Amino acid sequence: MPVHSTVLRIESKPETDLIDITEQISGIVKKSGINSGIVTIFVKGSTASVSTIEYEPNLVADFKDAMERLIPSDIKYRHTETWGDDNGKSHIRATFMGPSLTVPFKDGQLLLGTWQQIVLCDFDVPARSRELVVQIIGE
Repeated sequence: MPVHSTVLRIESKPETDLIDITEQISGIVKKSGINSGIVTIFVKGSTASVSTIEYEPNLVADFKDAMERLIPSDIKYRHTETWGDDNGKSHIRATFMGPSLTVPFKDGQLLLGTWQQIVLCDFDVPARSRELVVQIIGE
């Protein structure tokens, strides 16, 4: 079974930044030459995640608000005592969300729902340059 791997680089903004990467992933799948299978998107680093969402401004804002209620920025995280980087919340948010997502595809098309987009969720305090490993397996 053929395997195709590539790295996608994405620039993020500080704090909770959701970036729609659906088109980039779709393009990588088409370029791979693999007709049907699965694509896994894995973000390197412990303060970001990959997921799906209906990527529209109000839901993106709702997501950020929900993260703030669940894992607030304005409380003490002991992680700061270790490195002094004040991003304990970023690590916890990313751990809850998970670093990867697997999406099936057929005839070179991602099998996403109508309102479902693939997003990189970067929770870190400073802006980052992220590396995502995109691995495609299929036939």
